[in-house]
Amino acid sequence: MRLHAAVIAPVVGLAFAGATLAFSTATMIEVEGEGAKYWTRWRGPSGQGIVDTGKYRDKWSPTEGVKWKVPVPGRGHSSPIVWGDHIFFTTEYDNGARLSMLAFRRSDGKKLWETFVPTEGVEHVYPKNSRASATPVTDGALVYGSFGTHGLAAFDFSGKMVWHNRVGRLNNYHGSAGSPILYKDRVIIYQDHKGSEETTAYVGAFDKKTGKQVWKTPRVETVGWGTPIVVRAGDRDELIVSSQRKVYGYDPDTGKELWTVAGLSFEVIPTPVVAEGLVLCSSGRQGPTIAIRPGGSGDLTGTDRIVWTYEKGTAYVSSPILYGDHIYLTNDQGILTCLDAKSGKVVYEGGRVPAPAMFFASMVAYDGMLLQSSEDGDMFLVKAGPTHEIVRTNSIGEPLYASPAIANGRIYVRGLNHVFAFGAGG
Repeated sequence: MRLHAAVIAPVVGLAFAGATLAFSTATMIEVEGEGAKYWTRWRGPSGQGIVDTGKYRDKWSPTEGVKWKVPVPGRGHSSPIVWGDHIFFTTEYDNGARLSMLAFRRSDGKKLWETFVPTEGVEHVYPKNSRASATPVTDGALVYGSFGTHGLAAFDFSGKMVWHNRVGRLNNYHGSAGSPILYKDRVIIYQDHKGSEETTAYVGAFDKKTGKQVWKTPRVETVGWGTPIVVRAGDRDELIVSSQRKVYGYDPDTGKELWTVAGLSFEVIPTPVVAEGLVLCSSGRQGPTIAIRPGGSGDLTGTDRIVWTYEKGTAYVSSPILYGDHIYLTNDQGILTCLDAKSGKVVYEGGRVPAPAMFFASMVAYDGMLLQSSEDGDMFLVKAGPTHEIVRTNSIGEPLYASPAIANGRIYVRGLNHVFAFGAGG
C-alpha cells in the first residue's frame, strides 16, 4: 500500500509574479427540481448512490416488508430508475437478439409497457455481463437508454420510441455496460472498445430531443465499461471519464480534452465519486484509487493536483461510495475499506461479510447505513462510520447483479427473476 498526500486543504493558492492562482474544487452536478425527489439515473439524483431524506426499512425478505414483487421478463443487469409513478429498466431476450425498455407502475408493480429497439446481430458479452447492463436515465419527459452495439434510444412515458441512433457497432471483449447521463440538452456516453468499421472508441454527446450527434471525441482506450460524471470545477463544468489507464477531463459543451491523469489499471468499471473538492477515481482489479483536484490543463500526472493515492481495496465492478467524511471501497469479495475522503488516510481495512460471496452491484446509502448487495442475493446493512459493523443481513432469495434504487421510503431491487419494492412510503 502506498499513500501520499500532496494537497490536503480544500483550496490552495499558488503565488507567482504578484498573482495568486487558486485550485478549483469539484462539486457533483446533482439532479435538481422535480427529479431530485426520485431516482432518475445511475447512482440516483446525487450521482453518488445516496439519499439524505426519507425513512427506509432495515429488515426484509422475499415475503417480509414487500410492497410488491413482480416477475422480470428476459435478462439484464440495468438498475431501475424512478420518476413519479413509473419505474424503468432494460432487458434482453434470445441471448441478446432482442432488447427492450420496460415501464412498471411504481405504486403497485403493474407492467405498463415494453418497447423493443431495432437490433442487428448479437453483441458478445462476458457470462457475468448482460446485453442490458446500462442503466437508463430520465428527465421526466423522455427515458434514454444505451443498448450497447445497437445504439442509443429515447422513449416517451407512453412507450413510444421517439428516436434511435445506432452510433456505431462496438467491439469490446466483455460487451458494453456504461450508462448514459444527461447534461443540459444532451445525452452523454463513452464507449471504449477496439474499434470497428463503423466507429472508434469515443465519448460523445447527442441531442436529447432528436438523438443527433452534438459532438464526438475519439479515444484510444480499447476496453472500458464505466459511466461518466459531470462536476463543477470553479467557474467551469468538466466531464470526467475514468477508464483504461487514465482519467480524463473534457469540456461537456464541446468535447475538448482539458486534462489527463495516468495511473489507473487496465480494466476500469467503477464510477467516480466527489468529496472535499476532489474527484475520486477507482481502478478495477485491485488497482489504485486516485484523488484528483480538477480545473487544470494538460497532463496532471505527478503534479500537486494529485492529492492522494491509495493502492488497494478496489473492486473489479462495484463503484465506491462517499458517505459523510468517508469513502468506502469494496473488493469483489465484499471486503470494505474505509478512507478519510480529504486525506486518503485509512480509517479501517478488512471489513468482511459473514460468508464468502461475490459482489457486482454498487453500494447505496441511506439512514446512516451502507447497503451492500451480493451475487447470492444477500443484502448487508453496514453502519457508516469509523468502525465496521454489519447491522443486519437480508436476502431476496435469488441472484442479484443490479444496484438498488431508493426513493420516497422504498427500496427497489432488481433480482435475476423479480423486481421487489420494499418498505413503507409512496
